[in-house]
Amino acid sequence: MRRVDAFHFGLMGAAAGLTYLVPFELLLLAYVVLGPAHYLTEISWLHDRKYFLPHRALALLLVAVSISAAFVSDGYWFGVLIWAALVGCMAVVAATTMAQTFAVLGVAAVITIFLASGNGNFALVGVLLSTLIHVSLFTLVFMTLGAWRSGSRTQAMLIVVYLAVIALILLVPPSGLTVVPQFAQVAHDYFGDVAPELGKLLGVPDLKLDGRIAALLAFVYTYHYLNWFLKAEVIRWADVPAPRLAVLAAASAASTGLYFYDYQIGFVVLLELSLLHVLLEFPLNSLSLRQLGGLAREAVTQRVQARAGPPRAP
Repeated sequence: MRRVDAFHFGLMGAAAGLTYLVPFELLLLAYVVLGPAHYLTEISWLHDRKYFLPHRALALLLVAVSISAAFVSDGYWFGVLIWAALVGCMAVVAATTMAQTFAVLGVAAVITIFLASGNGNFALVGVLLSTLIHVSLFTLVFMTLGAWRSGSRTQAMLIVVYLAVIALILLVPPSGLTVVPQFAQVAHDYFGDVAPELGKLLGVPDLKLDGRIAALLAFVYTYHYLNWFLKAEVIRWADVPAPRLAVLAAASAASTGLYFYDYQIGFVVLLELSLLHVLLEFPLNSLSLRQLGGLAREAVTQRVQARAGPPRAP
């Protein structure tokens, strides 16, 4: 087992353990302390790679959408903005031919009509895409893509353990008791809208941010952040000029400090940073989904050819 894989298992175990001890406190502290460092360093890394867009200037549109969405209080229009940004990135990045672009837009149009047919569908998509789906599903996509490409059984086992921890949290949730009740209240302020939207998706009415949902969010958010920091040796996000790294560290510390100094201002800053990094990652998410689909298609083709056997001589 490589050292980095051993660290992955260790961090995943630590995140799971803390989730069961202090789910509400871990959720808030991970978001406030680890979050800004992750957002800023990832945006820096994406910038150096032109945000995985054909033209870096297109990222300005995502920045404009993130700023607009941060100040939209209506859940419907918030969801419309987030969904439009994702569809745009899928059409630009996930499609490589004109036919694929039309196919992506056609599927997106059908889904959009379905979303528009329900009053709360866009709100559900907006909230979950920018929170739970981003830190869990897309993280799982990256893990799967890495394991598939490397052929590493250890990385495949990481995926199994990751899913097993999530299943354990849902089946045997930790207590909803808190060590610092104020943290639980603030966690509700940040993530209180995730639970009811998730309840709509699962058909569970009146779902609230209880110990189970708080623990789920605490685990996936914490591991999402820790996994990013651990990947410094793999994707080299820390290989930037020392002055830039210093600025990123100072900005991260200032963002966290601002939250503890003035909750309301800090809330707005962290929300915008979070949304900005989510939307700027959409092109990478789209590319990863395309690559994962390509690997799956190639594997199926090889299996079909293997079953068919070698071509018969005429």
